[in-house]
Amino acid sequence: MISEAQFQAELQLLISNAIREDVGSGDYSSLACIPDTAHGQAKLLVKDQGIIAGVEAAKMIFEHVDPKLKVKTFIEDGTHVEYGEVVFEVSGSSQSILKAERVVLNTMQRMSAIATKTSHLMKLLEGTNAKILDTRKTTPNFRVAEKWAVKIGGGENHRFALYDMIMLKDNHIDFAGGITRAISKTKEYLKENNLDLKIIVEARNLDEIREILLSDGVYRILIDNFNYADTKTAVNLIGTKCQTESSGNISEKTVREYALCGVNYISSGALTHSVYNMDLSLKAF
Repeated sequence: MISEAQFQAELQLLISNAIREDVGSGDYSSLACIPDTAHGQAKLLVKDQGIIAGVEAAKMIFEHVDPKLKVKTFIEDGTHVEYGEVVFEVSGSSQSILKAERVVLNTMQRMSAIATKTSHLMKLLEGTNAKILDTRKTTPNFRVAEKWAVKIGGGENHRFALYDMIMLKDNHIDFAGGITRAISKTKEYLKENNLDLKIIVEARNLDEIREILLSDGVYRILIDNFNYADTKTAVNLIGTKCQTESSGNISEKTVREYALCGVNYISSGALTHSVYNMDLSLKAF
Protein backbone atom coordinates (compact mmCIF):
# COMPACT_ATOMS: atom_id res chain seq x y z
CA MET A 1 0.00 0.00 0.00
CA ILE A 2 1.20 3.54 -0.67
CA SER A 3 2.59 5.84 2.04
CA GLU A 4 0.35 8.12 4.10
CA ALA A 5 1.87 11.17 2.39
CA GLN A 6 1.01 9.82 -1.05
CA PHE A 7 -2.43 8.78 0.16
CA GLN A 8 -3.10 12.36 1.25
CA ALA A 9 -1.77 13.69 -2.04
CA GLU A 10 -4.15 11.38 -3.93
CA LEU A 11 -7.05 12.66 -1.82
CA GLN A 12 -6.23 16.26 -2.65
CA LEU A 13 -6.07 15.39 -6.35
CA LEU A 14 -9.46 13.66 -6.12
CA ILE A 15 -11.04 16.66 -4.38
CA SER A 16 -9.62 19.30 -6.69
CA ASN A 17 -10.66 17.35 -9.78
CA ALA A 18 -14.15 16.66 -8.39
CA ILE A 19 -14.70 20.36 -7.68
CA ARG A 20 -13.35 21.26 -11.13
CA GLU A 21 -15.72 18.77 -12.72
CA ASP A 22 -18.77 19.93 -10.79
CA VAL A 23 -18.23 23.69 -10.49
CA GLY A 24 -16.31 24.53 -13.64
CA SER A 25 -16.42 28.29 -14.28
CA GLY A 26 -18.99 28.88 -11.53
CA ASP A 27 -22.04 27.70 -9.60
CA TYR A 28 -24.35 30.02 -11.50
CA SER A 29 -27.50 28.80 -9.71
CA SER A 30 -26.13 30.12 -6.43
CA LEU A 31 -24.40 33.14 -7.91
CA ALA A 32 -27.65 34.21 -9.56
CA CYS A 33 -29.89 34.31 -6.50
CA ILE A 34 -27.77 34.30 -3.32
CA PRO A 35 -25.69 37.33 -2.28
CA ASP A 36 -22.01 36.62 -1.79
CA THR A 37 -22.34 38.09 1.70
CA ALA A 38 -25.05 35.62 2.74
CA HIS A 39 -24.22 33.17 5.53
CA GLY A 40 -26.08 29.97 6.32
CA GLN A 41 -25.85 26.56 7.88
CA ALA A 42 -26.74 23.03 6.80
CA LYS A 43 -26.83 19.58 8.37
CA LEU A 44 -25.81 16.22 6.95
CA LEU A 45 -28.93 14.09 7.43
CA VAL A 46 -28.98 10.28 7.32
CA LYS A 47 -31.91 8.82 5.37
CA ASP A 48 -30.72 5.21 5.54
CA GLN A 49 -28.83 2.96 7.92
CA GLY A 50 -25.33 1.53 7.93
CA ILE A 51 -21.75 2.59 8.59
CA ILE A 52 -21.06 6.27 7.99
CA ALA A 53 -17.87 7.05 6.11
CA GLY A 54 -16.43 10.16 4.54
CA VAL A 55 -16.87 12.61 7.41
CA GLU A 56 -13.17 13.49 7.37
CA ALA A 57 -13.23 13.60 3.57
CA ALA A 58 -16.16 16.04 3.72
CA LYS A 59 -14.14 18.32 5.99
CA MET A 60 -11.34 18.28 3.43
CA ILE A 61 -13.79 19.16 0.66
CA PHE A 62 -15.25 22.07 2.61
CA GLU A 63 -11.74 23.28 3.43
CA HIS A 64 -10.79 23.11 -0.25
CA VAL A 65 -13.83 25.11 -1.32
CA ASP A 66 -13.68 27.68 1.48
CA PRO A 67 -11.28 27.53 4.46
CA LYS A 68 -13.67 29.77 6.41
CA LEU A 69 -16.42 27.13 6.52
CA LYS A 70 -16.89 25.59 9.97
CA VAL A 71 -17.88 21.97 10.54
CA LYS A 72 -19.33 20.71 13.84
CA THR A 73 -19.15 16.91 13.95
CA PHE A 74 -21.61 14.77 15.91
CA ILE A 75 -20.87 11.31 14.47
CA GLU A 76 -17.41 10.05 13.48
CA ASP A 77 -16.38 7.82 10.58
CA GLY A 78 -16.98 4.12 11.21
CA THR A 79 -20.07 4.61 13.38
CA HIS A 80 -23.32 2.76 12.70
CA VAL A 81 -26.06 5.30 11.90
CA GLU A 82 -29.83 5.13 11.65
CA TYR A 83 -32.43 7.09 9.70
CA GLY A 84 -32.84 10.64 10.94
CA GLU A 85 -29.47 11.08 12.63
CA VAL A 86 -27.42 14.21 11.97
CA VAL A 87 -23.76 13.53 11.23
CA PHE A 88 -22.47 17.10 11.17
CA GLU A 89 -23.41 20.73 10.68
CA VAL A 90 -21.56 23.13 8.40
CA SER A 91 -21.79 26.91 8.61
CA GLY A 92 -20.41 29.86 6.70
CA SER A 93 -20.85 31.32 3.23
CA SER A 94 -24.10 30.04 1.72
CA GLN A 95 -22.54 30.06 -1.75
CA SER A 96 -19.58 27.98 -0.51
CA ILE A 97 -21.82 25.41 1.19
CA LEU A 98 -23.80 24.95 -2.02
CA LYS A 99 -20.65 24.76 -4.12
CA ALA A 100 -19.34 21.88 -1.99
CA GLU A 101 -22.68 20.12 -1.48
CA ARG A 102 -22.76 17.65 -4.35
CA VAL A 103 -19.13 16.58 -4.08
CA VAL A 104 -19.56 16.02 -0.35
CA LEU A 105 -22.71 13.96 -0.86
CA ASN A 106 -21.36 11.92 -3.77
CA THR A 107 -18.23 11.12 -1.78
CA MET A 108 -19.95 10.25 1.49
CA GLN A 109 -22.80 8.26 -0.05
CA ARG A 110 -20.42 5.93 -1.88
CA MET A 111 -17.87 5.70 0.91
CA SER A 112 -20.63 4.86 3.41
CA ALA A 113 -21.99 2.13 1.15
CA ILE A 114 -18.54 0.56 0.84
CA ALA A 115 -17.85 0.81 4.56
CA THR A 116 -21.24 -0.77 5.31
CA LYS A 117 -20.61 -3.71 2.98
CA THR A 118 -17.10 -4.21 4.32
CA SER A 119 -18.36 -4.17 7.91
CA HIS A 120 -21.01 -6.75 7.03
CA LEU A 121 -18.44 -9.12 5.52
CA MET A 122 -16.11 -8.65 8.48
CA LYS A 123 -18.92 -9.67 10.84
CA LEU A 124 -19.38 -12.85 8.79
CA LEU A 125 -15.70 -13.67 9.43
CA GLU A 126 -15.87 -13.32 13.22
CA GLY A 127 -14.13 -16.25 14.92
CA THR A 128 -11.82 -16.90 11.94
CA ASN A 129 -8.31 -15.61 11.26
CA ALA A 130 -9.11 -14.28 7.79
CA LYS A 131 -9.24 -10.60 6.83
CA ILE A 132 -11.08 -8.88 3.99
CA LEU A 133 -9.08 -7.16 1.25
CA ASP A 134 -10.22 -4.78 -1.46
CA THR A 135 -8.97 -4.90 -5.07
CA ARG A 136 -8.21 -2.54 -7.98
CA LYS A 137 -11.79 -2.94 -9.22
CA THR A 138 -12.60 0.62 -8.28
CA THR A 139 -14.28 3.67 -9.81
CA PRO A 140 -11.80 5.57 -12.03
CA ASN A 141 -10.34 8.60 -10.23
CA PHE A 142 -12.12 7.67 -6.98
CA ARG A 143 -9.92 4.79 -5.80
CA VAL A 144 -8.34 6.58 -2.85
CA ALA A 145 -11.74 7.35 -1.29
CA GLU A 146 -13.03 3.82 -1.91
CA LYS A 147 -9.99 2.22 -0.31
CA TRP A 148 -10.29 4.62 2.62
CA ALA A 149 -13.90 3.47 3.03
CA VAL A 150 -12.81 -0.17 3.15
CA LYS A 151 -10.48 0.67 6.04
CA ILE A 152 -13.25 2.56 7.83
CA GLY A 153 -15.47 -0.52 7.46
CA GLY A 154 -12.85 -2.74 9.12
CA GLY A 155 -11.23 -4.27 6.04
CA GLU A 156 -7.67 -3.97 4.78
CA ASN A 157 -6.23 -2.45 1.65
CA HIS A 158 -4.58 -4.54 -1.03
CA ARG A 159 -2.06 -2.83 -3.31
CA PHE A 160 -3.12 0.65 -4.33
CA ALA A 161 -2.11 0.42 -7.98
CA LEU A 162 0.22 -1.31 -10.41
CA TYR A 163 3.33 0.29 -8.97
CA ASP A 164 3.33 -0.58 -5.26
CA MET A 165 3.24 -4.40 -5.40
CA ILE A 166 3.93 -7.17 -7.90
CA MET A 167 1.00 -9.43 -8.79
CA LEU A 168 1.75 -12.17 -11.27
CA LYS A 169 -1.67 -13.22 -12.52
CA ASP A 170 -2.69 -15.72 -15.18
CA ASN A 171 -1.96 -13.47 -18.16
CA HIS A 172 1.45 -12.44 -16.80
CA ILE A 173 2.33 -16.08 -16.25
CA ASP A 174 1.16 -17.15 -19.70
CA PHE A 175 2.87 -14.26 -21.48
CA ALA A 176 6.10 -14.84 -19.52
CA GLY A 177 6.23 -18.53 -20.40
CA GLY A 178 5.16 -20.14 -17.13
CA ILE A 179 5.16 -19.64 -13.38
CA THR A 180 8.81 -20.38 -12.62
CA ARG A 181 10.04 -18.18 -15.45
CA ALA A 182 7.69 -15.33 -14.44
CA ILE A 183 8.91 -15.40 -10.83
CA SER A 184 12.56 -15.64 -11.83
CA LYS A 185 12.34 -12.77 -14.30
CA THR A 186 10.45 -10.65 -11.75
CA LYS A 187 13.11 -11.15 -9.08
CA GLU A 188 15.83 -10.25 -11.56
CA TYR A 189 13.94 -7.12 -12.62
CA LEU A 190 13.44 -5.96 -9.03
CA LYS A 191 17.12 -6.46 -8.26
CA GLU A 192 18.32 -4.72 -11.42
CA ASN A 193 16.06 -1.72 -10.76
CA ASN A 194 16.67 -1.58 -7.01
CA LEU A 195 12.96 -2.01 -6.25
CA ASP A 196 11.68 -3.42 -2.96
CA LEU A 197 8.22 -4.75 -3.84
CA LYS A 198 6.35 -7.75 -2.48
CA ILE A 199 5.49 -10.52 -4.95
CA ILE A 200 2.07 -12.18 -5.11
CA VAL A 201 1.53 -15.07 -7.53
CA GLU A 202 -1.83 -16.38 -8.69
CA ALA A 203 -2.49 -20.12 -8.82
CA ARG A 204 -5.25 -21.67 -10.90
CA ASN A 205 -4.90 -25.23 -9.59
CA LEU A 206 -3.00 -27.34 -7.06
CA ASP A 207 -0.20 -28.16 -9.53
CA GLU A 208 0.48 -24.44 -9.87
CA ILE A 209 0.54 -24.13 -6.08
CA ARG A 210 3.23 -26.80 -5.98
CA GLU A 211 5.25 -25.06 -8.69
CA ILE A 212 5.08 -21.68 -6.97
CA LEU A 213 6.37 -23.25 -3.77
CA LEU A 214 9.56 -24.31 -5.57
CA SER A 215 10.57 -20.63 -5.85
CA ASP A 216 11.75 -18.45 -2.98
CA GLY A 217 10.74 -14.84 -2.47
CA VAL A 218 6.98 -15.14 -2.94
CA TYR A 219 5.12 -13.07 -0.35
CA ARG A 220 1.62 -14.42 -0.94
CA ILE A 221 -0.13 -16.99 -3.11
CA LEU A 222 -3.46 -16.01 -4.63
CA ILE A 223 -5.68 -19.09 -4.55
CA ASP A 224 -8.02 -18.16 -7.38
CA ASN A 225 -11.42 -19.75 -8.03
CA PHE A 226 -10.71 -22.87 -5.97
CA ASN A 227 -13.46 -24.91 -4.34
CA TYR A 228 -13.45 -25.40 -0.57
CA ALA A 229 -11.69 -28.78 -0.59
CA ASP A 230 -8.90 -27.63 -2.90
CA THR A 231 -8.51 -24.42 -0.91
CA LYS A 232 -7.94 -26.43 2.26
CA THR A 233 -5.42 -28.61 0.43
CA ALA A 234 -3.66 -25.52 -0.92
CA VAL A 235 -3.44 -23.96 2.56
CA ASN A 236 -1.92 -27.18 3.93
CA LEU A 237 0.60 -27.35 1.08
CA ILE A 238 1.66 -23.73 1.58
CA GLY A 239 1.88 -23.95 5.36
CA THR A 240 3.91 -21.05 6.74
CA LYS A 241 6.08 -20.53 3.65
CA CYS A 242 4.04 -17.51 2.59
CA GLN A 243 0.67 -15.84 3.05
CA THR A 244 -2.51 -17.12 1.43
CA GLU A 245 -5.37 -15.26 -0.24
CA SER A 246 -8.63 -16.59 -1.67
CA SER A 247 -10.35 -14.76 -4.50
CA GLY A 248 -12.77 -15.27 -7.35
CA ASN A 249 -16.56 -14.94 -7.17
CA ILE A 250 -16.66 -15.03 -3.38
CA SER A 251 -19.96 -13.76 -1.98
CA GLU A 252 -21.42 -13.17 1.46
CA LYS A 253 -22.88 -16.68 1.20
CA THR A 254 -19.47 -18.31 0.72
CA VAL A 255 -16.98 -15.96 2.39
CA ARG A 256 -17.10 -17.64 5.80
CA GLU A 257 -16.53 -21.10 4.33
CA TYR A 258 -13.43 -19.86 2.53
CA ALA A 259 -12.22 -18.24 5.74
CA LEU A 260 -12.67 -21.55 7.55
CA CYS A 261 -10.35 -23.14 5.00
CA GLY A 262 -7.55 -21.32 6.80
CA VAL A 263 -6.58 -18.56 4.36
CA ASN A 264 -5.06 -15.35 5.69
CA TYR A 265 -6.98 -13.05 3.36
CA ILE A 266 -10.07 -12.98 1.17
CA SER A 267 -10.15 -10.36 -1.57
CA SER A 268 -13.44 -9.05 -2.89
CA GLY A 269 -13.95 -6.75 -5.85
CA ALA A 270 -17.61 -6.49 -4.88
CA LEU A 271 -16.66 -4.24 -1.97
CA THR A 272 -16.11 -1.41 -4.42
CA HIS A 273 -17.84 -2.37 -7.68
CA SER A 274 -21.20 -3.64 -6.44
CA VAL A 275 -22.64 -1.30 -3.80
CA TYR A 276 -25.68 0.95 -3.59
CA ASN A 277 -25.04 4.44 -2.26
CA MET A 278 -26.25 5.27 1.22
CA ASP A 279 -29.03 7.86 1.14
CA LEU A 280 -27.74 11.11 2.67
CA SER A 281 -28.77 14.73 2.22
CA LEU A 282 -27.43 18.13 3.10
CA LYS A 283 -30.28 20.31 4.38
CA ALA A 284 -30.22 24.03 5.13
CA PHE A 285 -31.72 25.06 8.46
